Amino acid sequence: MSAATPVGPVVAALPGTRRGRSGRWNAPLVSGLVLFGLIVLAALCAPLLTSHDPIAQNLNEAFLSPGSPDHPLGTDALGRDVLSRLLYGARVDLRVGVLAVISPFIIGSLVGLVAGWFGGWVDGVVGRIIDIVIAFPFLVLVIALVFAMGPGTTSIYTAITLVGWVAYARIVRAQVLTAKEQEYAMAARASGLPTWRILLRHLMPNVVLQAIVFSMSDIVLTLLAIVTLGFLGLGVPPPTPDWGTMIQEGQQFILTKWYMSTIPGLAVVVTGLSLALIADGIVEKANR
Repeated sequence: MSAATPVGPVVAALPGTRRGRSGRWNAPLVSGLVLFGLIVLAALCAPLLTSHDPIAQNLNEAFLSPGSPDHPLGTDALGRDVLSRLLYGARVDLRVGVLAVISPFIIGSLVGLVAGWFGGWVDGVVGRIIDIVIAFPFLVLVIALVFAMGPGTTSIYTAITLVGWVAYARIVRAQVLTAKEQEYAMAARASGLPTWRILLRHLMPNVVLQAIVFSMSDIVLTLLAIVTLGFLGLGVPPPTPDWGTMIQEGQQFILTKWYMSTIPGLAVVVTGLSLALIADGIVEKANR
């Protein structure tokens, strides 16, 4: 996360939203939205796609291989249906992953906006904090904070917010330093508008694009963090299913019951791919 870099020039002030040359969405954006939409839809429709309780145990049906009519993706060591755990686990991981990015996005964007606009000691203090936080790997800090606070979604939200806002602040601050010297910003300042109005109405819409693009990658990083925390036993408390816990539970059977870890692992990869396509599509559309 700390390696975030700008993906393009500051977007100039425009009277309306710019459309691409063809006026249509590009292939990466459409593909990413469709793929991610299908994943979300599958998670939301979990009760319709499977009749099994994701936490119900049946030791008589433990280790069933994929392909059986009643358990298409097999069962785990406790006889729990893998498909139901995958779908209900998606609900948990996607909800936590998306919500955990919102607070860092808002806080970091506002801090970067203020630091870049006012400069001086404000920018200096923010810059030092950013330098300190990004000196450590994102995942290491998140794991350390969650370990200190204890497992659970509240700890995950708090840890990711405390660590994640700096990336957005860094991106937005860099954009503001350039944008505030452009004519539209200087004209707004000369007109005597209140500072808050200049920042929120004139500057923010033109510097936030890169933060939005980064948020797509950030959701992937956050999802990986959630999966890693679940793997380490620091994620969502059991018996609630999540992909990280599924991977951890299947690792000891990886040679004989490969599907227990591989299937949730593939779910993480496909979800990350869909979000990466969305980010690429947004960049491509903005640069047209």
